Amino acid sequence: MKIFCSGIGGIGLSAYASLQAHRGHTVMGSDRARTPLTDALGDLGIEVLEDQSGAALPNDVDLLVYSEAIPQTAPERVRARELGIPQQSYSEAVGALANGSRLIAVCGTHGKSSTTAMTARLLMGSGFDPTVVVGTKMKERDGKNWRAGKSGWFVLEACEYRRSFHFYNPQIILLTNADGDHFDYYKSKDDYRRAFVDFVRKLPVDGLLITHLSDPDCRSITQAAGRPVLDADSFPFISLGTPGLHMRQNAQLVLALAQHLGIASEESKKIVSRYGGSWRRIEIKGTRSDGVTVIDDYAHHPREIRATVAAVKDQFPVRRLVCVFQPHTHDRTFKLYEDFLECFAGVDRLIVTNVYDARSDGETRHVDGAKFSEDIAARGRIHTTFGRSLGETERMLRTEILELGDILLCLGAGDITNLATEMVE
Repeated sequence: MKIFCSGIGGIGLSAYASLQAHRGHTVMGSDRARTPLTDALGDLGIEVLEDQSGAALPNDVDLLVYSEAIPQTAPERVRARELGIPQQSYSEAVGALANGSRLIAVCGTHGKSSTTAMTARLLMGSGFDPTVVVGTKMKERDGKNWRAGKSGWFVLEACEYRRSFHFYNPQIILLTNADGDHFDYYKSKDDYRRAFVDFVRKLPVDGLLITHLSDPDCRSITQAAGRPVLDADSFPFISLGTPGLHMRQNAQLVLALAQHLGIASEESKKIVSRYGGSWRRIEIKGTRSDGVTVIDDYAHHPREIRATVAAVKDQFPVRRLVCVFQPHTHDRTFKLYEDFLECFAGVDRLIVTNVYDARSDGETRHVDGAKFSEDIAARGRIHTTFGRSLGETERMLRTEILELGDILLCLGAGDITNLATEMVE
């Protein structure tokens, strides 16, 4: 089969493309720019085009798979319809790929990638030989976001955006939390939680939900779904190679899974305790000659930011913490505005950049970055500066803000990761 992936550089779609190429299919795709992820695809013989006009889409493609960020009006999707090429979203395509496997799906508002990576580590280390698709680069896989296993086990990060996880048919679900996100699609928190209830109800009669019953949202979903549940709160906290209470809570889910799969307790603790984090999850990029340690983290939701800041302060309690935050989408910033004003407690100096406009086709309002920064400063009592572009923010950091021995924490789901890389150099 010949597969064309539109938006192939995305963290999820690149994993799907890699797996399909590994299975012998002819895979190619397009994206708007070259990245380390697209370079890795090239190493697998996957052609990646920077032309997304539709003109480069071959006539003999059997299937076009598109990222959730590619709207139906995108030129490649329009051209595919003209050519009669079948189309699937990334989630629909991964769901088809996972059909017939013993699927372990990891879902939740926060912590999906880390928990999926921990789960993969557990199964790889205990002989289960799983196939894995995850939204981060795993240290256990030398920076890859996929693994082709030979068993029937499939570990999958299951995103809830646009109810995309409803394409999956899991036998086991790990639910981290469900306090709410993606309100550009979901009408309310109740609507959001109903999507999780419907997903849990997809479990077969002998399936299992693993979650934290101390969490009110998880408990509510569990009660409404009416499926067998294993409470992760009954499992111990263990030390990990990455900091943070939220990481230890994620590990509880994985230890609960280990018990369900019959993996000995001491063995599972030993395997999971060696988890040392993954790409853009409190990732220490390096320490500069002036003693500044640069950390990159994907957190872009108030609850994630609060957890990450607390973890970094716990690891470096006496060092000044300078944080750069790149808001991700105008809609999320507006709808969680009040929460954003109070989630930076513990930060000594904050720089807020322009919003990363990941969904420009659907944005109707635009955040006033200067006012947003002022509101955070007033509510959180934090010295906050509006940095505008990443380039201007970098200049300010280098010439005005950073001091010897600071911690520089770069937060956001957009291209702020490039700033973290630049600041190490």
